[in-house]
Amino acid sequence: MVDIGSGSDPRLMVDVEGFSPEKSLAVIEAQHLEAIRSLRVDPVPILGMWGLAWLGGFGAFYLASPDGPGPYLATWAAGLVLGVLFAAAVAVSVQQGVWRSRGVEGPSRQVGAMYGWSWPLAFAGLYGVNLGLIHQGLPTGVAPLLWSGSSLLVVGLLYLAGGMIWTDRVQYGLGAWTLVVGAASVSAGVPGNFAVLSLAGGGGFLVACALAYARGARGRVTRAQP
Repeated sequence: MVDIGSGSDPRLMVDVEGFSPEKSLAVIEAQHLEAIRSLRVDPVPILGMWGLAWLGGFGAFYLASPDGPGPYLATWAAGLVLGVLFAAAVAVSVQQGVWRSRGVEGPSRQVGAMYGWSWPLAFAGLYGVNLGLIHQGLPTGVAPLLWSGSSLLVVGLLYLAGGMIWTDRVQYGLGAWTLVVGAASVSAGVPGNFAVLSLAGGGGFLVACALAYARGARGRVTRAQP
C-alpha cells in the first residue's frame, strides 16, 4: 500500500502491487471506449423511426394515388400520415442529438453541430432549386419525380458524408443505397415512385437499423466478457 496523501486516511491509500503498466493502459483504454460509446448518438431509434416513416408515409401516398391500385386512401389522409410520421422521426433525431451532445465540448461538438446544420441547409438549397424549376415551367407530371429523386440525392450524399466523418460503414452503406433508391424512384414514374420510396427506401432504413442493433449487441457482449 502506498500513501498518496498526508495522514492515514484509508481513502488515500492505493494498492499498487500487481497493478502493472499494461493493466493501467487497459483500464484507460476501456474508460476511453466507454466515454466514446456514451457520447455517441444511438442510431437504432433514429434509423428505425425513419424506416417506419418512409414505409408508412410514402406507402400511404401510393395507396392514395388515383393511378395506383386504389385509391384506397384520401390524399389529405395520406399527407397527414406522412406529416405525423416525419415529424415523429425528426423529433427522435433531435432528441438523440441534444441528449448525447450534453457536456461535449471542443472539435467533436463542432463537427456534430456542423453536420447537423448541413441537413436543413442542404434541403433549403434543394427547395430553392426545385421551386425555381417549377416556376420556369417544369411539367406538373414531372414535379413529384423531381422532388422525390432530388431529396433522396441529398439524403444519400449526407449519409455518405456522415459515414466518412465517423467511419461508420452502416451509415455509408445506407447513403449508397439511398442514391440507388432515388434513381429507381425516378425510373418508376408516378405512382410507382411512392412504392419504391416506401418499400426500398423504408426497408433500407430498417435493414440499417437491424445492422446497427446487431453491432451494438456484439459490442455489449464484448464489453461484458472478462
